[in-house]
Amino acid sequence: MKTNRAKISRLAITMTLVIAALSLGRMLWIRYMDSPWTRDGRVRADVVEIAPDVAGLVVQVAVRDNQHVSKGELLFAIDPEHYRNALEAAQALVEERKAELDMKLDEAGRRARVDDSVVSREDRQDARLAAAGARARYLEAQAVRDQAKLNLDRTQVRSPVDGWVSNLLVRPGDYAHAGTAELAVIDQHSFWVYGYFEENKVALMKIGDPARIRLLGSGQVISGHVESVAHGISDRDNPTDPHLLANVNPSFNWVRLAQRVPVRIRLDAVQGGQPLVAGMTCTVVVQPRRN
Repeated sequence: MKTNRAKISRLAITMTLVIAALSLGRMLWIRYMDSPWTRDGRVRADVVEIAPDVAGLVVQVAVRDNQHVSKGELLFAIDPEHYRNALEAAQALVEERKAELDMKLDEAGRRARVDDSVVSREDRQDARLAAAGARARYLEAQAVRDQAKLNLDRTQVRSPVDGWVSNLLVRPGDYAHAGTAELAVIDQHSFWVYGYFEENKVALMKIGDPARIRLLGSGQVISGHVESVAHGISDRDNPTDPHLLANVNPSFNWVRLAQRVPVRIRLDAVQGGQPLVAGMTCTVVVQPRRN
């Protein structure tokens, strides 16, 4: 009798463990298949490429690589002598054109006050047109001066955002070309996360759903929410040939891997701990809101 009870007890325990294992396995499978989460997440940030607006010899580099800078802080300076000389020449041209304008206005005023028997109507009109032309040349000289002043100001290259200097390549003595990036600044207020979710999980989430981000190799958890979902990804199996015809891949695999769709996650708040670095890997778990 005791032997039968022991066998029944062991059988019951075994069945209970099997049922619990099956239930746990089913829960994990449902969570894996039907929950919007991914280990393929990347920390991203806006990277501002800093290029001078004017060309010239670099005479000062005021920052170091990876240094934090504030908006408006000097990054590097270009030799201002050429632009200072151009500004002085432009200012001299403004004064010359102003004197010419005053002379033409006085001349037109005198002719307007003289009787028709002395100065013809045509001469008065010519004097007014000459004064108008002198005014236009004066305004043109002012524009040239303002541009020269702007060029002189732009020899001081400053940071447009708060952030960190990255990829500092410029050195004193280098020649900087206008429009050519010399360094980059990572905007510290622009960090977000791109989660690359399997296509069958995109329908499980909506804009505004809360998300939890866990950085790889760190216990730091960052809260965020779904900001947007990409509406297009590249189709590598359907390239276009030189004649603009579809080049369809004839092969078909029995196992089809789900495409990865980028989902942008906006960070709500970043507490202290491990600093965020653009390019870090993270796990993203979206928690769909119940309607």
